[in-house]
Order: sequence, then structure tokens, then C-alpha cells
Amino acid sequence: MSSSTTVKPPSPLAGLRRTPFWAQIIGGLVLGVVLGLVAREYHVDWLTETLTRTGDIFVQLLKLAVAPLVFTAILVSIANLRNVTNAARLAGRTLLWFLATSLIAVTIGIVIGVLTDPGSGTGLRPSDGERVDGVSASWVDFLTGIVPTDVITPFTELNVLQIVFLAVVIGVAVLKVGDRAEPVLTLSRTVLELVQKALWWVIRLAPLGTLGLIGKSVATYGWDLLEPMATFTVDVYVGCALVLFGVYPLLLWLVAKVNPLHFFQGAWPAIQLAFVSRSSVGTMPVTQRSVERLGVQREYAAFAVPFGATTKMDGCAAIYPALAAIFVAQVFGVSLGIGDYLLIAFVSVVGSAATAGLTGAIVMLTLTLSTLGLPLEGVGLLLAIDPVLDMVRTATNVAGQAAVPVLVASREGILDREAFAGVSSSPVEEAPVREPVAV
Repeated sequence: MSSSTTVKPPSPLAGLRRTPFWAQIIGGLVLGVVLGLVAREYHVDWLTETLTRTGDIFVQLLKLAVAPLVFTAILVSIANLRNVTNAARLAGRTLLWFLATSLIAVTIGIVIGVLTDPGSGTGLRPSDGERVDGVSASWVDFLTGIVPTDVITPFTELNVLQIVFLAVVIGVAVLKVGDRAEPVLTLSRTVLELVQKALWWVIRLAPLGTLGLIGKSVATYGWDLLEPMATFTVDVYVGCALVLFGVYPLLLWLVAKVNPLHFFQGAWPAIQLAFVSRSSVGTMPVTQRSVERLGVQREYAAFAVPFGATTKMDGCAAIYPALAAIFVAQVFGVSLGIGDYLLIAFVSVVGSAATAGLTGAIVMLTLTLSTLGLPLEGVGLLLAIDPVLDMVRTATNVAGQAAVPVLVASREGILDREAFAGVSSSPVEEAPVREPVAV
């Protein structure tokens, strides 16, 4: 009597799960470009609509988690500072390095813009752009807009800057009240845990979201709009690459005395997710997971990463507005002097919180143009290619949000160097929940 064992072939879903996350992202990117070209070349309207809906749903799912994630993460991280030695010193050093690296980034953007003249000879006119409505255009609007008129509107209108303001105020109040505020802190930790769990499910959809977002851009715009803006597009990518692969590694090597290759091994899952999601806030759980794996103390990472995800924007708030201001000035025939370049640097360093970690950098660009007295119609010229630029901008943002905590922790002697040296790149995986929970 003989017996035979039937071996079932692996299912396609099981094979997909074994595929590295970065490979899934690349696959979605390539397939999105191909489908977008097919839809545009052969006028396949239903395919264009499908790609558009797929990308929009992915972005909407990310935005759905933004309000509760930002509020609870910052509130809990501020409350957890009581568990960190020299918390005020760490917070001050973190802010100082945020400002310093932003200044370096905006300087690189200005130098590239001056050398390449991205707006010269484009043949563009204000009428070539899209209309921009409902964007604040002055420092007064920006500053007065930080403080909400009530506690509900910031969440319903997804005003991240006002949500951050409320979270900071309540977080400091929780610290001052002490044990009596523990129920509020416990509720915030529970909500944060639930949002984090749901957001990990959304993150796993990033390859599909990539397919839709890239496919939509290619199907809608093709390469037609990139041609007159080719120099500007290349400038943005080169500037971000210099900061991402030049400035950060150099600072980590010279100041933090650590191997930059180990940093990229640990931070790469967050950087690649930022590239496709175009959201620093949406990437925040992966960024913190990466920073902790790089040996940064969990309580400090729980403060530095959420803080950076809403204020540290070297791509969106430094390199991009500097280049965009030069581009718009040249298109409109406006000459910029040394004082204007210094003003660009000041606006970029001080006003970076205006980007608020969401996709796009329209508010920051509008703030820069209005401060320089440049026509706001220039914003509309750049809207069509904004998704293409926003990918590398957000990747640069997130790399900086991960690099600065490592740098500060190393300088303060609280970096686990064995963990940093032993980190290895791996697919995005859900972080185990540990107390105290903080994203």
C-alpha cells in the first residue's frame, strides 16, 4: 500500500507577501508608468479614471489618519518627555539642528537656482498655469492661522498646524497637572495605538497607491508639461539628492561619528515610503520605527519624530521654495538681489511649519512668493508637475526627520551604537506595541 502527498502550489498572494516591500513599490511604480502611457496614448478613459480613483483613495486613506495621529502622537510624546533625562536640552538641540540643516538645504537650493536659471527661456505665461484658490498669502494669515477659533474645526478641515498647536498645549497641560491627567493620557495612548494599527494596513497598500498616483500623472499630463520645466525639475531632484545623499551623510559621519551606510540601511523603509506616499505624517510610524532600530532612545524618538514630521521639511520648505521663487521671478522678468535671497533663506528656515507634513508645498511656496512680492499666479505654473516633484521632496523631508534624532542622540551620548551598527534593511513591518505607546 502506497501513499502520496499532494503539495499545493503557493498562492499568488503568498508569493506577493514574500516579495520585499521595496520591490513591490518599484513594481507599482513601473506598472503605473506603463498603464499611464497606454491610457494617454490610446485615449483609454476608463483606465485613466481607474488610475485616478486608485491614487485618490490611497491618499484619502492616509489623510484619514492624519488628524488623530498627529494630535495623539504629539500629546503623548510631550507627556513622555518626563521620562527623558535632560528633556529640555534634547528638545533645544533637536530644534537647533532642524534649523541648521534647513539653512544648509535652502542655501543649496539658491545656489543651484542662480547657476542654472530654471525660469529662463521657458516661454511660459501666467495663463499657462492653474488657478489657485483659498491659499493664505501673507505672514499675518500664517501667524493668525496657527491659533484655532474652536477645537473642532482644525480636525474637520484637517488644519495640521492648528492640530499641532492644540496637541502641544494639552500635552504641556498634562505634564503640569501630573497624575490627575493620567486618564487623558491613557485615552490618547489607546487612540494612538488604534490609529497606528489601521495606518499600518494602509501602508501595506503603498504599492497599489504608487501605481495609481504615478499612472494618473502620466495619463493626465504625459511629458508635455515637463519639457518647458525640465531644468526646474532636474534642479529640484539634484538639490534634494545633494541634501539626502550628501549633507545628511556628511553630518552623520563628521558630527555624529557614525557610518552613514548603516543609517540608510535602517532609514530606507521610511524614505522609500515617503517617496511614494508624499506624506511625512503618513510615513511617521515607519520613520519612528526606523529611528528606534537605529539605536535612538524610544522616549526621545517619540518626541523628535512627530515634531519633525510637522516642522522639519528640507525638501518642501527649503530647497523647493528657493528654486520655485527663482523660477517664478525669471518667468515674470523680476530681478532678485542679495537681500531677496537672504529673505528666501529666512522664510524657509522660520516658516517650514507651514507645510505641516501633508502632500504638496503650496502654502510654503505662496508664503515665500508673497514675502518677496512676486506674483502669486506663479504658483499655478507649478501645480501640474507638483506630484512628480513632491515625491523626492518628501523623501528628503523624512530622511532629515530620521537623521537629526540620530545626530542629536549621538552627540548627547544616548545613542545605542551597537544597535546602530547592527541595523539592516528590511521590509516594512508592523512595530510591536509596547508601553508606553508612542508613534
